[in-house]
Amino acid sequence: MSQIMFWEALRRAQDEEMERDPMVICMGEDIGVAGGTYKATNGLYDKYGPERVMDTPISENGFTGLAIGASFLGVRPVVEIMSVNFAWLAMDQIFNSAAKVRYMSGGQLEAPVVIRSPGGTAHQLGAQHSARMEKVFMGIAGLRVVTPSNPRQAYGLLKSAIRCNDPVFINEHELMYNMKGDVPDDEYFMSLEGSEVARDGRDVTLFGYNISVHWALAAAEVLSKQHAIEAEVIDLYSLAPLDRAGIAASVRKTHRAVIIEEAEAPVGVGSEVMAIINEECFFELDAAPVRLSALNIPIPYAHVLEKAVMPKTDDIVKAVLKMHGRG
Repeated sequence: MSQIMFWEALRRAQDEEMERDPMVICMGEDIGVAGGTYKATNGLYDKYGPERVMDTPISENGFTGLAIGASFLGVRPVVEIMSVNFAWLAMDQIFNSAAKVRYMSGGQLEAPVVIRSPGGTAHQLGAQHSARMEKVFMGIAGLRVVTPSNPRQAYGLLKSAIRCNDPVFINEHELMYNMKGDVPDDEYFMSLEGSEVARDGRDVTLFGYNISVHWALAAAEVLSKQHAIEAEVIDLYSLAPLDRAGIAASVRKTHRAVIIEEAEAPVGVGSEVMAIINEECFFELDAAPVRLSALNIPIPYAHVLEKAVMPKTDDIVKAVLKMHGRG
């Protein structure tokens, strides 16, 4: 194991896959000469040249469409959209081309394209640069969606995504790129389906994904040390498909569930997880599941207001205590 940063894990995965397969290319704004806004392609331009590490114009619809078209012919593009807020501009290409081509061609065409993009609230970037769009992508049939919460997952999921013959959207978080964590020294792959137990527990399950996993872990420590409540934390690193079996297994074990998400609640990840819980293990519940989400407003620029919009560790603790009749 080596301790490396999140961005280094992404860079290592891309470097290894580009070295292994000449059909793997990278495309995006400032990913070449500049090495990427978050350094995830740092040095790859010098190693592989401009034909495989392509700086693109500020035209998400154009370069995403170009990558998807190339993937029909056997190229394996890794597209970096600098901010998920502007993935909206490429939604026609992602939704109507990449996600549907295998079905509509009767399996004659595939779109082995990876689209990486950071999002989330990241210290006063304003409403138009703080989108949490994972719930949009996970609603697109034919598209896989994964969201790593640590460097090990970032490395393993990107490696698997590049080799997958389905289109994969990787939802990264802007606050995580300098996060350090253990990554295996040997080549390592993660399944693009499933979830992980980030912390074992018996009294309540806290469900999170990417940054909210860390909020859940912080709350679990408070609950354990101050209230003698042992919370299990489930990392929902795969959002499409969601791990129905893993979600149900944990709830059957703890009989209580809190879902924590950074995005607004309507039509979100929390909604889907609650639906799975109700469908799979309703009669196992000792309390109604709870969602903790951002307020349903555009993210304010002011730092104090930006923080006020987001769920906090204290909110998670209070929700769990209320479930246990100690609120």
